[in-house]
Amino acid sequence: MKVLFSILLVFALLIFVSEKVFGQQRYSTFEINAPQLKTTKKIWVYLPLDYEKSTKKYPVIYMHDAQNLFDAKTSYAGEWGVDETSDSLKVNAIIVGIEHGNDKRMDELTPFKNEKYGGGKADLYLDFIAFTLKPHIDSIYRTKSKAKNTIIFGSSLGGLVSFYAVLKYSEVFGKAGVFSPSFWFSNEIYDYAKNAKKSKAKLYFLCGDSESEDMVSDMEHMTKIMAENRCDCLHLTKQVVVKGGRHNEKMWSEQFGKAVLWLLK
Repeated sequence: MKVLFSILLVFALLIFVSEKVFGQQRYSTFEINAPQLKTTKKIWVYLPLDYEKSTKKYPVIYMHDAQNLFDAKTSYAGEWGVDETSDSLKVNAIIVGIEHGNDKRMDELTPFKNEKYGGGKADLYLDFIAFTLKPHIDSIYRTKSKAKNTIIFGSSLGGLVSFYAVLKYSEVFGKAGVFSPSFWFSNEIYDYAKNAKKSKAKLYFLCGDSESEDMVSDMEHMTKIMAENRCDCLHLTKQVVVKGGRHNEKMWSEQFGKAVLWLLK
């Protein structure tokens, strides 16, 4: 009986260890100095299912609010399930999650100040991604490093800063997932979009019709501005309004896979 128990115990431990190793292979974390922000950032990295068995290079998706992407334990109000969704859809991309700066989140993810809430330091945050984090990722992983293979993706303020990124840093980011964008934060973002040089970025806009009173109209206003700056025949913009969709991780997680597959086409 004792021998059987010992065998079962060893077997259980082997399963536990193998699951932990498998988990580490699916995504890992590391910390990197962010001199632009005068802090250290924790980064999460998801590798495609076939990464270890191949020699090919992959597009990279940079995502904000990493605390909410992979693990319910670290999330504020539920996770996106980025790793599970990417595995199930066999997404052929490296996904890099950047943890937000807690009380500095609003500063990092807003390109312009709001009279009430402040903010407006997104350039520093995006400088960190473009000129510190991205070179590091490109140096240790097999990446397709050109802008056309580099996606930036986020929701709410993360949607706002992702949209801004493809206009301001077009040589770095060629595509963006713009979920529930907080365009309300400052009207300057509309003027910036109108005056920006014609963008060749591929943009996936999405929001729910049950988020806020102005969410849908704000998003449609921005997509109209982008349409005026480039020909619809290029099929560079997709706009989705989710019926009954609310401003939360549940909607974003359910819509993430569709958006990523479209952006990677």
